[in-house]
Amino acid sequence: MLALVLHARGVIALCAGQYAEAFGHLRRIADPQDVAYHPRWRLWSVSELAEAAVGSGQEDAFRGTLADMEEAVAGAPAPLAHVGLRHARALLADAEPLYATALAADLTRWPTARARLWLAHGVWLRRHKRVKEARESLRIARDTCDALGLVALGERARQELRAAGETAAGRTPAGSDNLSAQELQIARLAAAGLTNREIGQQLYLSHRTVSTHLYRIFPKLGISARAQLRDALGL
Repeated sequence: MLALVLHARGVIALCAGQYAEAFGHLRRIADPQDVAYHPRWRLWSVSELAEAAVGSGQEDAFRGTLADMEEAVAGAPAPLAHVGLRHARALLADAEPLYATALAADLTRWPTARARLWLAHGVWLRRHKRVKEARESLRIARDTCDALGLVALGERARQELRAAGETAAGRTPAGSDNLSAQELQIARLAAAGLTNREIGQQLYLSHRTVSTHLYRIFPKLGISARAQLRDALGL
């Protein structure tokens, strides 16, 4: 539970651009000497920890942690961990080939990770004066974040687009004010094409619970089929 709380605090700090604070929260999850240490959650949060480390100038402090995680999952079928590790390697190395490798992986089941990776790639391209390519990556990040309801990340993508010389319009509110936060998240993931089982894996719910939520969501949105979700949500 403490690892979960620290992960949430770290993500909130990242979204606010408070990298040092985020690093302070997230590194505890990966520190075997800390009471918050969690051997699995450290792997699930590695990309956020990498972003916090790079943003706060703590790359050297992070390298040993990354090496430990690499060793822990070497040869293991841990897809989410490998998604995060590829993202972390690209951030830490500051190298185009590693971004290309991370983006070439199948991220269908991990749309949030995909959005964050495109955003990081767009930021990297802009900072290396490759403005046209940066805009393309940042547009993908913006649109994916909007589809998933990742408001803070979508706004950051817009800020980066403006810095790259493109006017980025604000997000148009979707017609979903009568949904709870969890219902809205489930609806957006379903609209993005994920199955109930894949949504459950993202949100740590059973596929039956996801199905029950969708059963309640449809009448709230005035629809009767999954294919109508995108229009109902204004995506």
